[in-house]
Amino acid sequence: MNIPADLSGKRVLITGACGVIGRWIAEAFGKAGCHLCLSDRLALDLEPAAKAFPPGGQSFACAADLSKAASIDQLAVEIGKRWGAADIVINNAGIYPSGFLLDIPVEEFDRVFVINLRAPFILMRALARQMIKRQVRGSIVNVSSGAARKMRRSVVPYCVSKTALDRLTKGFALELAEFGIRVNALEPGFAPGSTVSRLTDEHVAATAGGIPLGRVSSQADIANALFYLASDASSYVTGATLAVDGGNSIGSLAVYQDKKRPL
Repeated sequence: MNIPADLSGKRVLITGACGVIGRWIAEAFGKAGCHLCLSDRLALDLEPAAKAFPPGGQSFACAADLSKAASIDQLAVEIGKRWGAADIVINNAGIYPSGFLLDIPVEEFDRVFVINLRAPFILMRALARQMIKRQVRGSIVNVSSGAARKMRRSVVPYCVSKTALDRLTKGFALELAEFGIRVNALEPGFAPGSTVSRLTDEHVAATAGGIPLGRVSSQADIANALFYLASDASSYVTGATLAVDGGNSIGSLAVYQDKKRPL
């Protein structure tokens, strides 16, 4: 990982800190010398996450149920009490339920948008207000997905929620620019290993084989992209969406015909 020197001492909130990508992000920013606020739904799950805390005593874990506005507000209040304001906000939490549109219950459809779209809105609004009050020229990064641009069968609500998150990112970027707060989105690549949505080895191999650059995502891939968006290296970048997915969102190498070699 290429760690920018200007990240040391920054105060970073990471939601969804207990998932595969969330753990990678926490470890990376901890190594960069950042103070961390790690958040996920259950306090018990957050206990192992404390291993990512750097020395200094300003890091903490804070459980929050992102389906409840009051719980999100309390997370923001806790950040305000401890830090005054965050310097970097990474909205990483999200859900990825599978179901065909003809079968998915309305309640499940709503839940996708509550977690993937409404929660980032509430959190960005609250934390941006803190940044403005403290005159923090912060960076907000929303973890999106290539699914925002490439529809996937059986997870259409997820795809639509990420498309909406990209538009919300641009909206916040437009309105917060005058305060020196940058808002961008990151589309990480395929990263198997989730304990919630387990994937077979065959599925992982088949997916990796269709990615143009021929492999799944690594921690360094995601961390380096986030370091860029969070640091002064991207001081003139806002409202952008950065895809770091090996080309997976532009097309697949899978060939559905007999001729499998180029002319």
